[in-house]
Amino acid sequence: MANIAFLGTGLLGSAFAEAAAKRGDAVTAWNRSPDKVAALARFGVKAAATPADAVRGASRVHLVLKEDAVVDEVIAAALPGLSADAILIDHSTTLPRLTAARAERLQAHGVRYLHCPVFMGPAAARSAQGLMVAAGPRALFETVEAELSRMTGQLAYMGERADLAAVDKLLGNAMIIGIWAVMADVLTLARASGVDAGDAIKLLGMIDLDAMVARRGASMAKGDFSPSFELAMARKDVRLMLEVAGDQPLAALPAVAARMDRLIAAGHGAMDASVMAVDAMRRA
Repeated sequence: MANIAFLGTGLLGSAFAEAAAKRGDAVTAWNRSPDKVAALARFGVKAAATPADAVRGASRVHLVLKEDAVVDEVIAAALPGLSADAILIDHSTTLPRLTAARAERLQAHGVRYLHCPVFMGPAAARSAQGLMVAAGPRALFETVEAELSRMTGQLAYMGERADLAAVDKLLGNAMIIGIWAVMADVLTLARASGVDAGDAIKLLGMIDLDAMVARRGASMAKGDFSPSFELAMARKDVRLMLEVAGDQPLAALPAVAARMDRLIAAGHGAMDASVMAVDAMRRA
């Protein structure tokens, strides 16, 4: 049984704390709103009045906080109670450059810190599903690898670069949020066409999106835009989509259309529609 602490018990943090207590760890938690910690008492989670009180005697301290400023503020408040051998494990989604600066600053003060953001919601956190990505000193990661593995379905160590997991979290969330935006537009098109929303989503399940990411994504990453579905033809299809939607609000397709128009005007109309990534590859 380990003595661990959770700083931040919103939806995700409380789910992590609950799961840890159920696994048999001695869990102390702190949150700005004491009632959110009090709700965990039935799982055996002990409430702390301050971050310093919460981390006192803990071997691992898990941070699940809203943003960079809050992370810095809570860490500063926790440091007076932090044991010299404790490990700070930050699951917060943060700005990469501030994450790198934070890691450097903490390392200079002898604080052991890993950034380990996650791709999971509360239900996944309770059942140890989803993905956790980690970045920081490999030797430090290896000391907690087994414990972190118990928190997630998949644990991926990304490397020593302190901000790498922060970057990867934003990359993944960009894909997730982008998919949601496009699905919203699909549902708008379905509604405008008198198609049941459930049937529209069922159709999406028939399309092998994983293979599309693997094959087309690999070509895009190489800067290979050899035509399979020409940009000009894809733009025609987007025009049809916009016409079907009419004056109903759309989340993603108007921006896609505008990007396509700029690329066609620049002479890329005969290239593959994935040429929308051409500027990203030029910068690389």
